[in-house]
Amino acid sequence: MSQNPSSPPSAMHSYQATAPSRPLRRLLGEQLVGANLLSAEELEQALQIQSQNGSRIGEVLLDLGLVSEEALLPFVADQFDVPPARLREGLIDPACIKLLSPEYQKARLVLPLFKVRGELTVAMSDPDDLPLIDELESITGLTIRPAFAFRAALERLQRRVLDSDFQVDEVTADLDAAAVELNGDLANVELAAVEDLVDGSPVINLVNYLILQAVKKQASDIHVEPGKRCSIVRFRVDGQLIEAVKPRRDIHAAIVSRIKVMGRMDIAEHRMPQDGRCQVLVEGKEIDLRISTIPTVLGEKVVMRVLDRRRLTFNLDELGIPNRTLGGLKEALARPHGLVLVTGPTGSGKTTTLYSAIELIKSVHRNIVTVEDPVEYQLELVNQVQIDSHRDLSFDQALRSILRQDPDVIMVGEIRDSETAKVAVQAALTGHLVLSTLHTNDSAGAVTRLVDMGVEPYKVASALVGVLAQRLVRKVCPKCRTSYYPSIELLDSLHYTGDRSRTFVKGEGCKSCYDTGYQGRIGIYEIMLADQHLRELIAREASVEMVRRWFKNQGGESLLDCGLHLAEREITSLDEVSRVAFAE
Repeated sequence: MSQNPSSPPSAMHSYQATAPSRPLRRLLGEQLVGANLLSAEELEQALQIQSQNGSRIGEVLLDLGLVSEEALLPFVADQFDVPPARLREGLIDPACIKLLSPEYQKARLVLPLFKVRGELTVAMSDPDDLPLIDELESITGLTIRPAFAFRAALERLQRRVLDSDFQVDEVTADLDAAAVELNGDLANVELAAVEDLVDGSPVINLVNYLILQAVKKQASDIHVEPGKRCSIVRFRVDGQLIEAVKPRRDIHAAIVSRIKVMGRMDIAEHRMPQDGRCQVLVEGKEIDLRISTIPTVLGEKVVMRVLDRRRLTFNLDELGIPNRTLGGLKEALARPHGLVLVTGPTGSGKTTTLYSAIELIKSVHRNIVTVEDPVEYQLELVNQVQIDSHRDLSFDQALRSILRQDPDVIMVGEIRDSETAKVAVQAALTGHLVLSTLHTNDSAGAVTRLVDMGVEPYKVASALVGVLAQRLVRKVCPKCRTSYYPSIELLDSLHYTGDRSRTFVKGEGCKSCYDTGYQGRIGIYEIMLADQHLRELIAREASVEMVRRWFKNQGGESLLDCGLHLAEREITSLDEVSRVAFAE
């Protein structure tokens, strides 16, 4: 039933439910005074103004600034016995806005919010207007669920979503089936259902949406980049960047600030790079986010590394390492001392291999210490040290301190400089098993890299146990795979010596694989174990070509060989092997 704005102010019944089936409620003003949100004098002042202009008491209180909308909204909604709607852009499904014409929404002062099954929630200033509700049901063909919102809030948001290009929340309209919750002391941002987004904001919803979609697409990184006309958000899926969304340029700073808040970073600092981390729950699953910001000429760029524990295994037997290579790696890890290296470019799975090696050899009888930057995953029975540049704790400084901690096994996250290389080799020579990574093209390149870093060749020869080189190649998408005959030129470039008349597989590209033709990745590996002949070569400062020749003569299987075997088994394509492996 519509309310009569000319009712006497003393009644204050303009917000009181009048349906006979509802129990009589205390008047709004009395409730606010009783809750210590309003004084009796302030209420009297508001009643006098209401008697002059005939406005509703709640609107008068808001105009006078005596009560905030957030505090007043639950009381008013309770009077109507309907849910309150604290209007935010993130609450609105853009598809529902189109169910009613802009002219109708402005004339009737209504705003469609979202639809759950056959029920449309509509914000209105008078939820007791039954003829209006019947009219809305007739127009939309849906059951109408009214929600109370203040007139000023409705008019303010209508100007935003009806008169301009409403795009921000088109990407967050499908959050009804998802949940993203930030762990820690920060505010809970759980998004269990669209109807629970009353307190949401478009920026928070957008960031949550990006995290949710990244996890669903099994992305390893989220890139948020500033542009001249819009921001660009890209996901790294299977090692390749794909474009996700393009938010408006004017909210880029807000997106960056939200991510900084999540990572407990300084939101006021825009000129210096920053690092942070946080943990979120995505649909009940724990996800770790490593956050990095860097200033660019157009604004700050953010990269979030997505570490999904569900997709990881720290079991060497489950990494897909070929049996011969796996046996050689386990042989190296069984040594009581020496240097074992894992090489490959960034993002090739070196850290996962090292963690898996640690899991294999750890026990209560061994003191295992790691030095990492940063510590990506916490392992039981392992003492993990994180590098801290702010406290001048570098790899070589931490490594020297660890040597005084009576370690049996030391894992160095990465040998980056001469000092770290020298200390790591010295530790391997003095009775410790040292595991670490290097950025080299293949296993043979690790030997010359250490020498180039200033480590004496005879020390490298004495310390080295073995080197595992690895890459990740994309697997052909099972939904769009097709057979084909590769060109002779491609087979020649790969030095392929198998059956050249056979077919291989590739992906044509489909929606499932984002038109890439690939879905998921698998490792290719080569392992080089040090024997007496290799040690003599290293001590004589042999070139990398000589070491590679020795490795090949010993029957070693290269990265390229391993990749070609996967192509023959129709797991990956020859083009992918050519892209990732190196044909010398």
